Amino acid sequence: MAPPRATLALTFDDGPDPDWTPRVLDALAEADARATFFVLTPRAAAHPRLVARMLDEGHAIGVHAHEHVRHTDLDAQAGAADLGRALRILDGLGADPVLWRTPWGVEAPWTAGLARARGLRLVHWTADTHDWRGDEAAAMLDAIRDDVRAGAVVLAHDGLGPGARRDDCAQTVALIGPLVALGRERGLAPEALT
Repeated sequence: MAPPRATLALTFDDGPDPDWTPRVLDALAEADARATFFVLTPRAAAHPRLVARMLDEGHAIGVHAHEHVRHTDLDAQAGAADLGRALRILDGLGADPVLWRTPWGVEAPWTAGLARARGLRLVHWTADTHDWRGDEAAAMLDAIRDDVRAGAVVLAHDGLGPGARRDDCAQTVALIGPLVALGRERGLAPEALT
């Protein structure tokens, strides 16, 4: 039996965005890479073709939230209601997520129990591009270079979320090719999380 491949997980939050998600998907296709998209469900519902394209092209869809609110600002009932609404919308779009990344990666005391109850695995990251700041792609790659290793989970954004200090996602798109190339130089396969 062949040993498991060393992987590099590219993940994208806060989409889908009608302008930038297609460009992210194009860059991933050009790099022959698969990624995981943690979607905001009002945006997913507004752009069902993008959700379908993600799935058709072999990417994974995880749940981010319906409303992008820190769990520490919600009680357990509100958190469960938000997750339930998000999961219903994704189910209606043909997605069956098993992964959950909370807004800002913030968890409350009730988050892990809710994840278990809904059969979801909480996902964080090991390499943060900080692309929301608007840094150039080369600077982002340099900043995470040491973190690009087997099992790394890279955080980026295909949509403009709360707190974004950039006007577009062009540098995130530009980062994909060089990031995948660096991973491959290190023997890492760019794959979606499972």
